[in-house]
Amino acid sequence: MMQIGATLPAHNLQVFQVRRAVFECSGSPLNPHKRAPARNSPENLSTDMTRKHLSNLERLLQKQSHPNPPPGPEAEPEPEPETRTRGILEGLTLWPEMKAAEEMSPRHLNRLQRLLSKSAEYSPRNSLGCRWRDYHGANDWAGMLDPLDENLRREVVRSGEFIQAAYHGFHSKPATSPEEVQWPRHVALPDRSYRMTRSLYATASVGLPKWVDHVAPDLGWMTQRSSWVGYVAVCDDRREIQRMGRRDIVIALRGTATCLEWAENVRDVLVPVADDDENGDTPAKVELGFQSLLKTRGEHVPSLAESVVEEIKRLMEKYKGETLSITITGHSLGAALALLVADELSTCAPDVPPIAVFSFGGPRVGNRGFANRLSSNKVKVLRIVNSQDLVTRVPGMFVNEDLDNKLRATGAGGRLLDALVPWSYAHVGTELRVDTKMSPFLRPDADVACCHDLEAYLHLVDGFLASNCPFRSNAKRSLWKLLNEQRSNVKRLYTSKAKALNLSNVKSSGMAMSNCLPSPS
Repeated sequence: MMQIGATLPAHNLQVFQVRRAVFECSGSPLNPHKRAPARNSPENLSTDMTRKHLSNLERLLQKQSHPNPPPGPEAEPEPEPETRTRGILEGLTLWPEMKAAEEMSPRHLNRLQRLLSKSAEYSPRNSLGCRWRDYHGANDWAGMLDPLDENLRREVVRSGEFIQAAYHGFHSKPATSPEEVQWPRHVALPDRSYRMTRSLYATASVGLPKWVDHVAPDLGWMTQRSSWVGYVAVCDDRREIQRMGRRDIVIALRGTATCLEWAENVRDVLVPVADDDENGDTPAKVELGFQSLLKTRGEHVPSLAESVVEEIKRLMEKYKGETLSITITGHSLGAALALLVADELSTCAPDVPPIAVFSFGGPRVGNRGFANRLSSNKVKVLRIVNSQDLVTRVPGMFVNEDLDNKLRATGAGGRLLDALVPWSYAHVGTELRVDTKMSPFLRPDADVACCHDLEAYLHLVDGFLASNCPFRSNAKRSLWKLLNEQRSNVKRLYTSKAKALNLSNVKSSGMAMSNCLPSPS
């Protein structure tokens, strides 16, 4: 039996809120269902000592708490005297499925402190070897998603980290000047085995009236037509190439950031992908705004499609004879552009390497014909979707693949249906569905921004085991960034602990984010 008073420092417990929980511990003398031991037995003496320490702990918590806490929506009733000891004991439970003795162990409190700090935990990178094609989607990730394969989880999280680097690269310098487009800007990649080879720019075809510059001259980069949207990087480390079984090329694309990008997002009319596309009864069509950002040339930069195709062809020639793969990843708008980029690359050359898309919180991009086109071109797509994320339900919230399937099942011809319902959208690829409500750290009523946040997505993937399993208790991803970006959506227990650890001012202390990927394997 563990001596709580001797092993659990008071400063590690003073910020915990006492909450009731139910657990079973058949092997512990604290279990009320266990047969009572003899009065003078060692087991009884240990229990008495435990209750004495809990009583001292209770007085310490009462002394340090506010004497008259203000009423609020989350205020909790004062426990009855006869149940206080039991409440303190049970309130220490953070993950109900663990045993009581394990919950009270200082090593679990140290683990919580690490999760709430910026410390990253290294994990082994298992060799993918001859199975790399399975992890790259050759079989549409069959048998690897529910339950989620640990190696695939790590690859998905790493893809999300590449997108976060794209966001950071943009926000560190959002303005685009004619001089800088000649050279790739510096981006701190999360995986040092990759080397950035090219910057990518997206240009909007729409513009704001000239009088806007006179009314709001300080908008600056928010109204620029061409903006840095991502990058191309290639694995340049021999040991990593050997581990992955091939040399990987990554294309990472950020989400919406400028006013004109938002304007393009709402142009939801479907337009043909190509003039000569006549695939079956359903010609491939995509959203006008997304297609515009892909194809429009800027004043000083080529279009996104031209840049990507040119760079991939250059890398294919440079590494000719090696086993290559192309991994395209994006979040929100970047997820939509990732599908369009994959379509461009799939037909740019006869010997294009295998293409896989890992998208986070992506909207629908095109119709059923576009989905069929990508499938026929052997583009593999894994969509990571949060059940509470509204962005994944648009465009086509009312006219989407569900209605399309119902109408086609009635015998309506594809061309007639497309003519009558021109806004019929369809998702692409295989889906990995996560849920905000499964996280023990996030509030179940988290707002729309949190449900769409990329760090929240990576947190959910990190903890996902299977659709019928709770959040995994040994998840390793740090909560530091989630706390800083979504503090109001994190449960009060963890924000209180973070405040006690003085993490609220970490961001302003100048500490640099670790370049190490906190892998969840």
